[in-house]
Amino acid sequence: MSGEPIRPIDPIKETVKAKYGQAAIRVLGGAGGTCGCDPVSSSLYDAAETTALPEGAVLASLGCGNPTALAELHEGEVVLDLGSGGGIDVLLSAKRVGLTGKAYGLDMTDEMLALARENQRKAGVANVEFLKGEIESIPLPDASVDVIISNCVINLSADKRRVLGEAFRVLKPGGRFAVSDVVVRGEIPAAVRRSMELWVGCIAGALEEEEYRGLLAGVGFVDVGIEPTRIYEFADARAVLSGAGLDADVLAREVGGRIMGAFVRARKPV
Repeated sequence: MSGEPIRPIDPIKETVKAKYGQAAIRVLGGAGGTCGCDPVSSSLYDAAETTALPEGAVLASLGCGNPTALAELHEGEVVLDLGSGGGIDVLLSAKRVGLTGKAYGLDMTDEMLALARENQRKAGVANVEFLKGEIESIPLPDASVDVIISNCVINLSADKRRVLGEAFRVLKPGGRFAVSDVVVRGEIPAAVRRSMELWVGCIAGALEEEEYRGLLAGVGFVDVGIEPTRIYEFADARAVLSGAGLDADVLAREVGGRIMGAFVRARKPV
């Protein structure tokens, strides 16, 4: 036997990998996509944005917002998408930054990376690179990125402080953090927090709004802002909870209106 230490299995990470790997396989096989956090994922992109994209990129969109529409990307900038999935936000970003800019996508799931690279090939986009890795350990140098985007992914990490610290590290001075994420206001019942299905579905792992602000400030970010883009009310909460085998009627009354899709902004000081 080797003397190397055995890396412990992270059950959350393995569950996320399996869920999103299966979603990519369905799209690659032509079976269509299944949103990881539906109804959180519905109606996020304007048809004018997606008409030029491969169908696989659109079908595999599992986000909770449209960070590329909110991030104010500029010609020549370098953009990194944390948890890039099928590549929709990377391809949209590449168009916005132009040929003098670059868009990176980072994902830990082999199936999603295969789908994203196939979508890049179909779209004929050159200024894109998809990287394999984890958002807790970004495989890019310090101060190499102008803008970090992400779409309903940071909530899936069990070590959000590390994710935000890594984002701060790879941003250039003055760089911008501009992500869509699920954020909660107030307490969420323990039964919801414990549910692995809801963790993968973007709710159980979501940060409370003030905690999110505190973590961003704690790693060095300034000008932190959290702007709700969508509030999930009783009917939305009930739809998600019922799929996880919980008492949907009771719990939905407790969480309805407390869960929101939000645009989270921050800046690395110059």
